[in-house]
Order: sequence, then structure tokens, then C-alpha cells
Amino acid sequence: MHLLRTLCEIAAPSGHEAPLTEFLLHYIQQHAPGWRVQPQVLAGDDLQDCIILVFGQPRTAVFAHIDSIGFTVRYGRQLVRIGGPDVQTGYRLVGRDALGSIECTLTVDEQTGALGYEFNRDIERGTELTFQCDFRETAEAVQSCYLDNRLGVWTALRLCETLEHGIVAFSCWEEHGGGSVKYLAKRIYEQYGVRQALVCDITWVTEGVHAGQGCVISLRDSLIPRRSYVERIRRIAEASGIPYQLEVEGSGGSDGKELQHGAQPWDWCFVGAPEDHVHTPDELVYKADIDSMLRLYQVLMQEL
Repeated sequence: MHLLRTLCEIAAPSGHEAPLTEFLLHYIQQHAPGWRVQPQVLAGDDLQDCIILVFGQPRTAVFAHIDSIGFTVRYGRQLVRIGGPDVQTGYRLVGRDALGSIECTLTVDEQTGALGYEFNRDIERGTELTFQCDFRETAEAVQSCYLDNRLGVWTALRLCETLEHGIVAFSCWEEHGGGSVKYLAKRIYEQYGVRQALVCDITWVTEGVHAGQGCVISLRDSLIPRRSYVERIRRIAEASGIPYQLEVEGSGGSDGKELQHGAQPWDWCFVGAPEDHVHTPDELVYKADIDSMLRLYQVLMQEL
């Protein structure tokens, strides 16, 4: 879990993904020579902070967002949410501005719900703050801030080790409205003819989705993917013998939303491990579900 811990410790809230992009490019350069197939690496200003890896003759693309939730410093010690973080007075936040490193405490006004911070000085406006990382590991589970979606990034990187044919796309801004997947999808569709996708992200433990019982295949969230494509994925998963669960939700979304709203005829399905304590500093995922997620992605990218 050393790689996962490292990913969780890198601050990369929506809009400021560059630190994680830099880490990923260095990781890919260092480790790709040991992968089964050497990918073509697409990165640079025309992709902003996104990365596309192209392996062999791709048929399917995996989308994993690299950004996280967090907070932006406003005026007068006010904070503004980045995405939808859980908020409780006492959460430890970290960041850096022109005056140096920051370790402060989140405050929530009991009457108005207004967000602020306690620190020994004013923080420069526009500074991003993220949850302080306290990565914990037991025999059964891992717990940390930002397993959503550092665990999806971890899964995608581990998938790269054995992937022969496929595309892995690391996207940005997912937690705060999206925006990058539309141009990634357009480029992938036009340049490689790929139009089916797996969304490598983390979902929720609910009354119908239980920790430790396998990776989740989502039948729907706020949007509904094409049923025939999802049924193909279900058949492959069933034949593999890998534990999995089915999810049906009426809210929430992912990079799949931009694929469905785009101009190209993309099929997509959300496939990811369930976590508890969502969008808190204490997100928790069982190792059995992590194992199920990685193995399911390996099989799906071979069979789809």
C-alpha cells in the first residue's frame, strides 16, 4: 500500500492537479519499462493536467480522475468548498501560501453553516486547503482522506502493469463539475476509434452495497448507461468468478456524465470499490474490495 499512501498524501484539489500530474509522469517514466507493453504517453499543454496512455490496439478506455475535494481560502478567514467535502469543526487542513506551510483547523458556524479556519495568521486568499492525510492500514482495510479517487488512480496504474490493449486516461475537475473528459473523449474517439469506457472511481457503502463483498458495477446513478453495454460487463464479471455487487442509485455522478453528454457515441459503466465515510478525512475501503476491483479491471480490459 506504499504507492496508495503516497498518492493520498499528494495535495491535488480540483483545478490544481499539477502536483499529482507531475508525480504520475515521473512514475510512468520510471516504471513503464517493466510493464508488459510500453504505452504511448500523451501529455502537455493541449491536455492541460490530464494524461492519456495508449497501449497496443485499444478497444476500451479507462477514465480515472486525479483531483480531490478541498477548500479555497476566501476573505476574512472564510472558506469555500471545492466539490462536496464533509465539514465538521476540528478537521485538520493543510496547504501552502507565499508565507509558508499551513496546518490549520476547519470551523463551521453552528447557526449559519459558514466555513472558516483557525490559524495563527491570515492565509493568502485563493490558497487551496486539503484534509491532512492520516493513512491507516490494517489487515482488512485502508483508511485515509482521498481514497476517492486515489484508489482509482492506484488501480489504473496497477492495471498498466499487465495491460496489452487499451487506453488509460487520467482526468481532472471531476469533483467540481468536470470539464476535461469531453476533450479527452473527443481526442480518443477521433484518433483511436475507441468508444467504450470504464469509469475507474470509488462509490459509496449504502443499504444495498456492503463493504467487503466485492467491487461495484453500477447499473445507474443520476444518469443511466446503455443497458446492453452494462449487461456485457455483468456477463464477463459473472464468468470470471470475481466477487462483485450491483448498485442502483438515483443521484451522484462521475466522469461517465461527461461521456454521456458528449458529442460522440460513448458507452460507459462505473466500476469501483465501495467506501465508507465518504468525502471525510477517514474514508475507508476494505482490501478485499480493492483486490476485486483490480482483478475485475484486468479481466474486463481483456474481454471487452
